[in-house]
Amino acid sequence: MWVRGAAIRPVPRYAVVPSSTLDAIERELADDSARSREELDGAFARFESSQPNLADTVSHALSQPLDETALALGYFLSISIFLAFERTFGERRLREVSADALAATEQAIALEEELRAAHGDEPLDLDDVVSIEQPHVLAFVHDHVDAALDPGASGGDESEAGSAEAREVDVDDVHGVYRAIVLLTLCLSHAVVPVDGAARGRDELLA
Repeated sequence: MWVRGAAIRPVPRYAVVPSSTLDAIERELADDSARSREELDGAFARFESSQPNLADTVSHALSQPLDETALALGYFLSISIFLAFERTFGERRLREVSADALAATEQAIALEEELRAAHGDEPLDLDDVVSIEQPHVLAFVHDHVDAALDPGASGGDESEAGSAEAREVDVDDVHGVYRAIVLLTLCLSHAVVPVDGAARGRDELLA
């Protein structure tokens, strides 16, 4: 069975984000207090300053004419994933993603999709490949994408369900946001350096 990505580079085990970090971030972002909003603004500012190439790419994707649900999903997932990497690895272990690295990852994703499409008999697709590399991040993303596409699934009375059905979510917009989030996830995954690599970088700066 063809499992490992042929075009997408494997994510080192030391760069895998734990589910506990994502769970904590989700709880924090659900808080609508003034302090929480201030911290969220600070997180967006850090994202833009520490990862300018990635931030520009995500911003471009979200600046398109998008369904409001897809737009909200994109902002939520992009900052959640950035925070997850920031908290898990810290600024010393998370390198800035260069324009070349970003372009290479975009090309790898496109090539992986082409390879998968050419092997239609294979049961696995791009989602499966990325899920193998960052299982907890992709599970988190899929949960929120599914919730966005099926807003009535969380329950509620019939009037709420009817309202949800009347407001159809644009599937193509959600898919476009999802692709941007996959790109963000892979770029940040490959920007993580091992603990000894971070230590060497610090020693070199002090020398």
